[in-house]
Amino acid sequence: MAMAMASGFCSSLKAGEKRFSPSRTCNISGGSRSVVRVLTNKGRKLSLIAVNIPKATSPTTVEEGSPNNTDSVPTPKVIIDLDSDPDSTIVEVTFGDRLGALLDTMRSLKNLGLNVVKANVHLDSSGKHNRFSITKASTGRKVDEPELLEAIRLTIINNLLEYHPESSSKLAMGVAFGVEPPKQQLDVDIATHVNIYDDGPRRSLLVVETTDRPGLLVDLVKIITDINITVQSGEFDTEGLLAKAKFHVSYRDEAIRKPLQLVLANSLRYYLKRPTTEEASF
Repeated sequence: MAMAMASGFCSSLKAGEKRFSPSRTCNISGGSRSVVRVLTNKGRKLSLIAVNIPKATSPTTVEEGSPNNTDSVPTPKVIIDLDSDPDSTIVEVTFGDRLGALLDTMRSLKNLGLNVVKANVHLDSSGKHNRFSITKASTGRKVDEPELLEAIRLTIINNLLEYHPESSSKLAMGVAFGVEPPKQQLDVDIATHVNIYDDGPRRSLLVVETTDRPGLLVDLVKIITDINITVQSGEFDTEGLLAKAKFHVSYRDEAIRKPLQLVLANSLRYYLKRPTTEEASF
């Protein structure tokens, strides 16, 4: 199933102000919390997904040798997988052995209009891997809209920051929303890598690695589809400060040829590396 896509823009200012920015995500501060909104324009209807992100009012003291010492904090991982199951979207959350039953996460996903049809946990050397099979409550089908997938990702990161504040020292989102921001800062020019591989006669595999930020999944899909390339399916991983995406893509139901591969790779590198300096009012 091809991933759905729509253009979007969102309010970029504080509550009460009515100017808009063309970027597809925004933060609206309110007390000790911020709201990340993904606003999409589908035909004549305007749809809005809002995700509450906790924002610390004061840093938490971390004593040396305590369980919350950032040196011993595992790297949080959130994986959204559209490939493994044809009927549902697979979401996997790993944070060492610190995660419980994640009932709060399942409740938050239901608030997005989703059903958790199956959940299980498996253990390995990296800790507990909590896997959820998710469908849309309205249709019973898997989630493939990038705006909703991004809302799922931000909802899970929201819960990590709220119930495990020590995770903010390991997540890129911790800079804006966490109790303790990451000590390490990644240079986007160095961290960004784009590679395209042949994956059979009818599709190619696009692999993107870059610094994480809100709205990244939506932006990646928009860049790809803006040059008439179809996103068939894929996997999006949030791993600490990095975001790693694997997309199965095609052009007119065929694998992407070398000239178009170059256009796609250059477009992604340019967008991901350039600073955001433009703001327009409408």
